[in-house]
Amino acid sequence: MKSNWKRNSVIYIIILLAAVLLFSFLMPSGTEPAEVPLSLVVSMSQNDEIQKITVEGDLLIVTTVTGQEIKAFKEINATLSDIQGLKLDNVVVDIKGSSGINWGSLLINFLPFMLLIFLFFLIFRQARGANNQAMSFGRSRARLFPANRTTVTFADVAGVEEAKQDMQEVVEFLKSREKFTTLGARIPKGVLLIGPPGTGKTLMARAVAGEADVPFFSISGSEFVEMFVGVGASRVRDLFDQAKRNTPCIIFIDEIDAVGRQRGTGLGGSHDEREQTLNQILVEMDGFDTNTSVIVIAATNRPDILDPALLRPGRFDRRVMLDLPDIVGRLAILKVHSNGKPLDKDVGLEVVAKGTVGFSGADLANVVNEAAILAARHSKKVISLKDFEESIDRVLAGPERKSRKISPKEKEMIAYHEAGHALVARMLPNADPVHKISIVARGMALGYTKQLPAEDRYIHTRSQFKDALATLFAGDVAVELIFNERTTGAHDDIKRATELARRMVTDYGMSDKLGMRTFGNKQEMVFLGREISEQKDYSERFALEIDREIDLLIVEGRKCAVGILTKNKPKLKQLATKLINQETLEGEGLEQVFGDIGLSKPVKRVKKTNIPVPVKPVAEGEKVLQPKKAPAKPQLVPKQTPAPSD
Repeated sequence: MKSNWKRNSVIYIIILLAAVLLFSFLMPSGTEPAEVPLSLVVSMSQNDEIQKITVEGDLLIVTTVTGQEIKAFKEINATLSDIQGLKLDNVVVDIKGSSGINWGSLLINFLPFMLLIFLFFLIFRQARGANNQAMSFGRSRARLFPANRTTVTFADVAGVEEAKQDMQEVVEFLKSREKFTTLGARIPKGVLLIGPPGTGKTLMARAVAGEADVPFFSISGSEFVEMFVGVGASRVRDLFDQAKRNTPCIIFIDEIDAVGRQRGTGLGGSHDEREQTLNQILVEMDGFDTNTSVIVIAATNRPDILDPALLRPGRFDRRVMLDLPDIVGRLAILKVHSNGKPLDKDVGLEVVAKGTVGFSGADLANVVNEAAILAARHSKKVISLKDFEESIDRVLAGPERKSRKISPKEKEMIAYHEAGHALVARMLPNADPVHKISIVARGMALGYTKQLPAEDRYIHTRSQFKDALATLFAGDVAVELIFNERTTGAHDDIKRATELARRMVTDYGMSDKLGMRTFGNKQEMVFLGREISEQKDYSERFALEIDREIDLLIVEGRKCAVGILTKNKPKLKQLATKLINQETLEGEGLEQVFGDIGLSKPVKRVKKTNIPVPVKPVAEGEKVLQPKKAPAKPQLVPKQTPAPSD
């Protein structure tokens, strides 16, 4: 791109200079001699007013005694001696050959034609280049990294030890192929790296190439398909041809789901360009012509949409999972990215690893980089723990917005909102511990309460979800309890609570009434040929029951928050006052505030058995629910009648 710009600039400069030159030749000069008739020259000669005469063919250039130059034309075929009346005794006559070529006139006459020829040459050259470029559409766009340029190794990859062990076999095969072939073993032709974004799939592929010290072809799945038919398949053929000429080598296809999606789900049928590209990939990986010295490594975060023919043994017959790292993996990743950076003595990477639950490898790299930027911004020589904590908050919620003007009443409402979240989370035993409370605007949030789990969790219980629901509603409950008003500040909390309650009922089977089954076939992302909305696999009767169970969980969570905040209203006011004065409470300071207001230990939650459930009226004409609803009423009477006797 840069060379094309330079070449075009040179062409434009040449055209501009040619135009200036032509303009200068065509425009008359200010010192050009005046034209006079020959009779005037004769008269001047008789009056001794001529100093010199220069003869150029039929042109006379006369220089007067005053130094003025004039010019006149002789008669055709007349010589100087034939012109009667001219006195040449005291006149210098300079006769130039008439056969000389006037290059100035010639250039003026032929310059436009030369410019036209030059322009036609440029147009023809560019057209030929465009034709060559059109013919090169079928060439592969893969970037080749030679063996001596790939410096990434397994030492640069951390937090995915199991994946490194799986990929180590690929490295050993590329280094010593005979070790496997003598035993009749066949190395996988394709390795599919699966994991969320930022978990290091591309880095793992580069590390394999660096460890094996082989050439590395890198290309994205979207680079195969162009607007011309057959370009994708041609690029696939060219890519594998280049790889076979550089064997042993690795081909890395990033985001392979761009061309590897299931066939028959698009709008173009068998003539779809994407499907033709996929067909060519299938043939190249395991067709009649096979080459075991070329290993294909692909990465995706959507393995569910890939074509089954692509995942079968012989093509991508090995899947390597790269999940979000646990605390040990996060600590190892932080050590890799902080290597070579000056850290303060108070920086404990174990503390940073505990505070980054759910972070991917890319997120952790961003945390370390943001901490270094913050330290440099404040002209520090080392990176402190405070820089890391601020960096984590920036990654989670965005930078602080202290310039945002908030009225005192709104600030008080925000403080009570966040204090309500923190107090209820502190009182519930199954809620995550509160690590930080802030009413400083950050990103799109006016304030936030950060909870950090004590340990990595892979299984969540119903009690944890119920405490999470109560914590989400606590902010709105606190504002309503103090100001007797509801605000829009709880919009995100309500949305998250509703989604959590729906998942508890429809996905996790946590409803006693509906039983252990799922409801609805959800597609979290939209692709061509897939359902845009949820596919209902249940009747309208169950839809009504699902809504009732969701309402039951929401009402129960809100009632739990109301009960805790009503009972601890003085402590809520104390916590909100502290928050208004200090704006941010975290770490040991937050624990001291909890201790001062009497919240040193969480109180175990008392589970109520008789919680009033809001019953929605049955839709008119719905007869299926009547038999199930009728026996429910008499069952409540025996449960209430023994209570007075006890």
